[in-house]
This record gives sequence, C-alpha cells and structure tokens, in this order.
Amino acid sequence: MAQHLAEKFLKDSAAKSLDSQQQRILKDNIDRYEHVFTIAKNKFHDLSNTKKKANFLKWKVIENLDRYLVEFESNFIKRGGKVIWANDAAEAREEIWKIVERQGASTVIKSKSAVAEEIGIYSFLKDQGVETIESDIGDYIVDLAGQKPAHFVTSAIHLGQDDIARLFHDKFGTSPDASTTECIAKAQEDLRQKYTAADISITGANFLVADTGSIAITENEGNVRLTTTFPKIHIAIVGIEKVISSLNDLDLFWPLLASHGTGQNLTAYNSIISGPRQAHETDGPEEMYVILIDNGRTNLLAQKEQRQGLYCIRCGACVNACPIYKQIGGHTYNTTYPGPIGSLITPHLNGLRKYKHLSYASTLSGKSAEVCPVGIDIEKMLLLNRRDAVQKDLTSASERRRWKVFAYLVGKRKWLDLFGGKSKNFLTRLLFRKAWGPQRDLPHFAEESFSKQWEKNQSTKIR
Repeated sequence: MAQHLAEKFLKDSAAKSLDSQQQRILKDNIDRYEHVFTIAKNKFHDLSNTKKKANFLKWKVIENLDRYLVEFESNFIKRGGKVIWANDAAEAREEIWKIVERQGASTVIKSKSAVAEEIGIYSFLKDQGVETIESDIGDYIVDLAGQKPAHFVTSAIHLGQDDIARLFHDKFGTSPDASTTECIAKAQEDLRQKYTAADISITGANFLVADTGSIAITENEGNVRLTTTFPKIHIAIVGIEKVISSLNDLDLFWPLLASHGTGQNLTAYNSIISGPRQAHETDGPEEMYVILIDNGRTNLLAQKEQRQGLYCIRCGACVNACPIYKQIGGHTYNTTYPGPIGSLITPHLNGLRKYKHLSYASTLSGKSAEVCPVGIDIEKMLLLNRRDAVQKDLTSASERRRWKVFAYLVGKRKWLDLFGGKSKNFLTRLLFRKAWGPQRDLPHFAEESFSKQWEKNQSTKIR
C-alpha cells in the first residue's frame, strides 16, 4: 500500500508538471494571491515580532493541551453545549450519524471544513441517503465537478474561469461563457432556499477559545452565518490542536489568518459561537455539539521535535509559496492537507510508513518557514520526518544499499582520488538515476578530485 501511494504520487506529479494548462491556471491564481498578500503583510508594524508572539501562544497551548481542552469543554457545557471526543475518523462519523438518526434528519448543510473533509463526513452522509449540501462556493464548485478540494483554503484554485463556466453550463444551462460573478450568483440562488430547509448544519472552526468555551469561525461569503442560524442542530467538527487560551488572542490570530490566507486585513465575517440559542436570543440552533477529534494528532504531539506542526492555523500561505505545489497542484498529494504543511503532518496523522514519501516532496527552499504566520520551521520538520523514516527502517532495501555504497566511496579519500570524473558520473547514474528523476540532470563530477586539483595548484605556485 505504501509503495503504491508513493508510485502514484510520482506518476501523477510527472503528469501534472507537464500539464501546461494546469500550470497556467495555478500560476495566475497564486500570482493574484501573492500580490494582495504582499500588501497585507506590509501593514503589520512589526510582522516578525507578531509571528514570534503567535508562535509563543501556540507553544504554550500545545505544551498544555490537555488543560486547555478541558477548560474549553467545561465552559462550553455551561452554556448548554455538548462536547463529544472522537479518537479517529470512524468514531467521529459514528457520533455524527447518531445525532442525524436521533433527529430523523434528511438534509444536512455543510460549510467549509478541512477536518470534515479529513474524516470523509460528506460522502459518508450521502452514502447513508442524507442529502448533503456544500455551502462554501469553492467546495460547491469542486463537488459539482465530482472532485476533491485542491487547497484547504481555496478549494477550486486549480480551475480557471472557462472551466467553471463550462461546468455551470453543463449543470444549470447557464451561458457557456458566463463570468465567474454570474456563476457565483447562480450558485447562491441554488443554495439560498437550502439553508432554511436543512435539519442539521456541520461546520469546522478556526479556533476553540478555552476561557469562554467558544468556537471562532472566519469566512468571506456569509454562508457560515446562514448555516449556523437556521438549522435546529449545529455540529462543529474541530481538531484538538485548534484551541487557544483566551478570547483576547483572536486580536492576534484573526489578522494573521486573514493576511496570510487571503491577503486581507480581516475577513468579511468573523463569528464567535458559544453554544446553542439562549432563552433571550431570537436565532441560532436549539442544540449545538462540538466534536473534538484526535485522528492521529496525539501521535504528532508525542514527537517533541515535530509537534510544532500542530501550531498550524491553516492559512495556506506555505502551500502558495511552495515550488512543488506550484508545479503539481493539490490533488497529486492524495491527502486532505496538500503542500508543505500536509507533507509535515500527514505522515503522523495517517502513518509514516504510508506517507513518508511526502516528506521528500520539498525543495527545502525555506520559503514555507519564511511565510508561516506562526513560525513553524517546516523545512526542518520535513528533514526530521525523513530521519525518522530511515531510523525506523522504512526505506527500501535497494535504497539502503545504494546509499551504503555511496557513503563508503565518498568517505574514503583514496577512492575519490583514484577514479576520474567519467567513472564517478557513471557510478552516480547507476545508483541514483531512477530515484533522481528523468527530468533532472544529476550533479556532475569534475575530471579530477578537489584534492588532486589542489595539489596541482600548490605545486604550480611553488615553481
């Protein structure tokens, strides 16, 4: 299985990297993001110091995660909410199904949620015969196309305007050259009546606020506001790492998330929800559940050196900056979380044996760490994942043999001096050509070793 996933990744990556249309669409969409991101980040008085503060706040919470989660649970329950703890995706789906069955629900409306995508709740409910509607426009579009999100912030980043126009023409009979604005208007028209008809809403949450027992959600379309207002039951699915200690911390995290996620000073809609509708309130759900999901997160928490991967606030900045993602897109990763952060956390969430290959899907350029708003040293974490794969003997026998031969030869000065450049280049091709890739040239050895060139240089000087 692990070998199959790695081979599929390489095959799909090769195909995507040669897809000129996909390259153009990704470049255009990411270029637009980079333009507004540059403007937004320059509005911080001292961005470097802001990142350090965010890193410290996340460090404090992750190092005391059990205490803050219990504090959140206690405060949320005081407001009439219910907390469910789920160890894995199957358990989370089972708990949600119990609520759906108890309610006799036939329709569920869902807002954007990477965790919901992670546990596969959308397809699960559909398979159970429950009408399930995506309310986020990006997710709505990729669902119409029968695809998965290609980015955990900008789901349809891989689609161009022409692609979307053709899709809406096929599904709704709109003009084949309709503008993006016209397609969005059609989607909103289709969705509007479904907010009031849904029995249950499912959302994620950007943050769990421990001291108030609240969830904080940030968005630009207003669909979360509608999703959480009309249905009688609201279920929020949230990873345990999303907790922050205080409501005051949103003053820091919301602008960081907006600027690094979409290039805005602040997103259009920011909601703080602290439980079901209270007696004095006129709208909101009658019941509210927060499902706190582990699903491998404690595996990452147990890794002292790599647990900073749990600091991630899912802004997607590292994905947009990644040279690899720009070449191969998001679907190639075959995970919920593509790009550098996905390559870091997925081997811990879903198993290092199966997904160790993702930790090699990086140029180690340093761009991911540079743009991360909470200061995760992503490139270093990827190297640590690679180290762990080697130490746990998860590399193939042929790879171990190749590196053993190579290490022996380069560790002996007499061998480096004995063989000429042609012999070294032949041996390197023999050992690593397939692993290095057919589209790249291997490093070229000079005809003479450095020590031999040095000796010649020195003898020339003496004369």
